[in-house]
Amino acid sequence: MDRKEVTLFTDGAARGNPDGPGGYGAVLRYVDAKGQVHEREYSAGYQKTTNNRMELMAAIVGLEALKMPCAVSVYSDSQYLVKAFTEEWIERWIRKDFRGVKNPELWKRLLAAMKGHEVHFFWVKGHAGHPENERCDKLATSAADGEELLLDDGGDLKEEIPAPPRDAESIEEA
Repeated sequence: MDRKEVTLFTDGAARGNPDGPGGYGAVLRYVDAKGQVHEREYSAGYQKTTNNRMELMAAIVGLEALKMPCAVSVYSDSQYLVKAFTEEWIERWIRKDFRGVKNPELWKRLLAAMKGHEVHFFWVKGHAGHPENERCDKLATSAADGEELLLDDGGDLKEEIPAPPRDAESIEEA
């Protein structure tokens, strides 16, 4: 079966990692048989999160957006994400049932999102002028700086829970 070839560019960002807001950005690109480029952008911000969680979310959201089995090339500036697959860390983690691994729920969600696809991961140097990486960085940082942030409950983030308004926190602290 011929699979559509899709390219997924991803990035995550966190301000004040791990106690500040963060966001992810993803650009999904497909070029059809006529040479027409089809692109979709995804992003969301979270009130308190980590950079690694947002890096994982960018890949997850991009892969979950696919409607049919595809051959996917994922480009990320996250060595945490890329090396998990290129250096086969993920295989050890699966054997250990993710004991001692940070973000196990997100890793499991990522593996589920990869099912049915042929996925290859590639590392790109961040903030080095790679156009799509810069675009994803802009999506991620804009989402992190946005007003409508979600709550990162430390789980798999499948449920989008609105975070309380930022000024509500300062009222509670007073």
